[in-house]
Amino acid sequence: MATPLKSSFFTVHNKHRFIVSNFINPPSPSFLSKNPSNSMLKTLLCSSFLLQNTYLYSLPRKFPYSFKHFRSPFSFVYPRPFHSCKVLAMAAPTTTSASDSHKYSNRLATEHSPYLLQHAHNPVNWYPWDEEAFAEARKRNVPIFLSTNFDYLDLFEVGYSTWHWCHVMEVESFENEEVAKLLNDWFVSVKCNRWIEKNDQTLIRNNGKYKKDYICCCVGLVAQFHESSNFLISISSTFVVYMTYVQALYGGGGWPLSVFLSPDLKPLMGGTYFPPEDKYGRPGFKTILKKVKIAWDNNKDELIQSGAFAIQQLSEALSSSASSTKLPDGLPQNALHLCAEQLSGTYDSRFGGFGSAPKFPRPVEIQLMLYHSKKLEETGKSDEANESKKMVLFTLQCMAKGGIHDHVGGGFHRYSVDERWHVPHFEKMLYDQGQLSNVYLDAFSITKDVFYSYVSRDILDYLRRDMIGPRGEIFSAEDADSAESDGASRKKEGAFYVWTTKEVEDILGEQANLFKEHYFMKPTGNCELSRMSDPHNEFKGKNVLIELNETSALASKHGLSIEKYLDILGKCRRKLFDVRSSRPRPHLDDKVIVSWNGLVISSFARASQILKSEAKSTLFNFPVVGCDPKEYMEIAEKAATFIRRHLYDKQTQRLHHSFRNGPSKAPGFLDDYAFLISSLLDLYEFGGGLYWLDELFLDREGGGFFNTPGEDPSVLLRVKEDHDGAEPSGNSVSVINLMRLASMVAGGKSDHYRQNAEHVLAVFESRLKETAVAVPLMCCAADMLSVPSWKHVVLVGHKASVDFENMLAAAHASYDPNKTVIHIDPTDTEEMDFWAENNNNSAVMAKNNFSTDKVVALVCQNFTCSPAVTDPKSLEHLLSKKPSVIA
Repeated sequence: MATPLKSSFFTVHNKHRFIVSNFINPPSPSFLSKNPSNSMLKTLLCSSFLLQNTYLYSLPRKFPYSFKHFRSPFSFVYPRPFHSCKVLAMAAPTTTSASDSHKYSNRLATEHSPYLLQHAHNPVNWYPWDEEAFAEARKRNVPIFLSTNFDYLDLFEVGYSTWHWCHVMEVESFENEEVAKLLNDWFVSVKCNRWIEKNDQTLIRNNGKYKKDYICCCVGLVAQFHESSNFLISISSTFVVYMTYVQALYGGGGWPLSVFLSPDLKPLMGGTYFPPEDKYGRPGFKTILKKVKIAWDNNKDELIQSGAFAIQQLSEALSSSASSTKLPDGLPQNALHLCAEQLSGTYDSRFGGFGSAPKFPRPVEIQLMLYHSKKLEETGKSDEANESKKMVLFTLQCMAKGGIHDHVGGGFHRYSVDERWHVPHFEKMLYDQGQLSNVYLDAFSITKDVFYSYVSRDILDYLRRDMIGPRGEIFSAEDADSAESDGASRKKEGAFYVWTTKEVEDILGEQANLFKEHYFMKPTGNCELSRMSDPHNEFKGKNVLIELNETSALASKHGLSIEKYLDILGKCRRKLFDVRSSRPRPHLDDKVIVSWNGLVISSFARASQILKSEAKSTLFNFPVVGCDPKEYMEIAEKAATFIRRHLYDKQTQRLHHSFRNGPSKAPGFLDDYAFLISSLLDLYEFGGGLYWLDELFLDREGGGFFNTPGEDPSVLLRVKEDHDGAEPSGNSVSVINLMRLASMVAGGKSDHYRQNAEHVLAVFESRLKETAVAVPLMCCAADMLSVPSWKHVVLVGHKASVDFENMLAAAHASYDPNKTVIHIDPTDTEEMDFWAENNNNSAVMAKNNFSTDKVVALVCQNFTCSPAVTDPKSLEHLLSKKPSVIA
């Protein structure tokens, strides 16, 4: 279910005044709530800072950028109602013809995007985002009405086809013939898919990070998404512009995005969700259309001038560059400590997580806290290290036991509407699965507790079962909504996932009581644990599975061993899974997005070695399969191969952004390159081959990576994103990629990568100083840069052997982000030539330590190498030592 929001109303007194509403979720983290109108505002507007669980109490009064004053002729304010609505299934691709059975068909019927196809038979005369639409607007001299949908959070994807509130507005307005007539007569209406299918780069993708539940007043520029940092500028560049303008004036934005543009794409005004009719003294969509029409006819020049000036100011504010190519001494350590301190201040010691409800699984926060704990441990501060680690582990436990985790089918939903991680918004996003699997793998590496490896397997096995195509491609998302039964005309959120006690009793028989007790099931429903869980009684009589009691205690109560008890639960889940599979499924968004595939490829590759540390006696129960970890590497390689074959242009050496019925015409963006490169480095280090780094997005003069290549003149604004939200910032990941490459090669090449990494970080110096909590992964990246010498593990021997696999698993058994693993077979001439060219020291080391019947490992740091070891346990022991005692 969607999160209930409080409304906060504001007006802007201007020549043309509208009333529009802005929704803001309370409350803010404790470290910010002390002065919400200052520190929170500054971080929010300085670079789309809005943590998934961070909200404003009040609206901003001043935009922190050095904007010159400019007026917007409009202000809107509109509350979003929460109610069930009809959600249409994705339309199949069709062409308009006399025989077409649909009453209406528009230009979207020939598109590939699931999001666009859903609107192909609206009475609105939709255009896709392309030159034909722009030319039509110029010819008729009318504004463009742009409607798009970004994935929630973090945000995300313009035109994400499973997003809930987009469907609401379609049913209420875009299927309404009266509304359609107004749009058709007075505007050129454009539906935009985040992954633009044309070679137009007009919107900035905030890396999939915006807040779906942040319904704010979007006026003018659709600015950066609240929760992310890497806007996709192909559709992303313009959207970031539009959303940023909205944030600049009103302190927020949201989705779906509804914005009015001039024929030359300058923003005029905008908003998010609008109901069709006026309610409670506030304007409906039809009223807004009429007001915009009047304003365009009578004050067109003022509207256009306002939008053009806004873009100029935003360009100056957002396209930051570095005044220096180096970071000040001590800044990396200070930023890391500050970010950890601020996150600790928002920690929920009762239910886990950082911040209050609604709660989002923001893996970059987990990564920072684990990294910080490791650094504290290395400096002898074990008590502080354990405290940070405790926060992370408890959070991961609460998430895995909560309803945000799909106990029956595996994987995680988007976020929890309550503080207990219980009732989720039921979407399943690929970027969540990849990142969460990785942080659970990290927790297992640190603790060796199979609870965490089990959850990681749970996620990966869900992806393997439900989200992978026949050629290895990995799909994007599953919707929150589905029909309750075959033939039902309406879809309901969570229908596929919730249960009544009677259903469970009929399916499980004599085991039903054990299962119901374990998952806190009640005849009246269990969604009353928090007042925020189900405020509108949408799940009355329904149960969202949650584990509230210790398994050992419940097993003892039933007189069962833990193993037997878990076996019974697994068999029960299997039965429920089989029954659930016969229900109408949520819509599958089968786009293949390079960046999200990169996140998941990393998790599969890492799991292939890290999970080998599980005890041989470990038992697994459904939905976990319990396969040999090496099978996960096969999945990772197959997915990477799909991208190479279908989304990589060998001639131009560039990526396409996405694939559905063929590669999109949209180019790859910063996230696509950064996340894919990271995954390819993981493929190599965990047993595959070494791939390339393309510095396409490096701004060589100002430092930092832009979100787009800068080749399309229709891009209104190029932005260097930094915020680590639901997905990490492309710049943060790029810095880590550069550091990994610098550690892997030697000499001038290594220096080049390190210098580029520092130059990127220098662009975001003020962010690291002032709002470190907004950029946790960048804080880690900065500290990685400050480490004088990374730990190098060099494995030498024949790779097609069990000994090599065992040594490789030992090399990855311990948690250490500042570690590089290189593996070399001296009998492979091509491989030796590669290392001789890129890191001759490693090539010489491999040649001098090669043994025909053993795999040899050396650990080097600070220009000193340990004596060679030839068994996995010795290597694990060597890597467990602190850096100062490696040799």
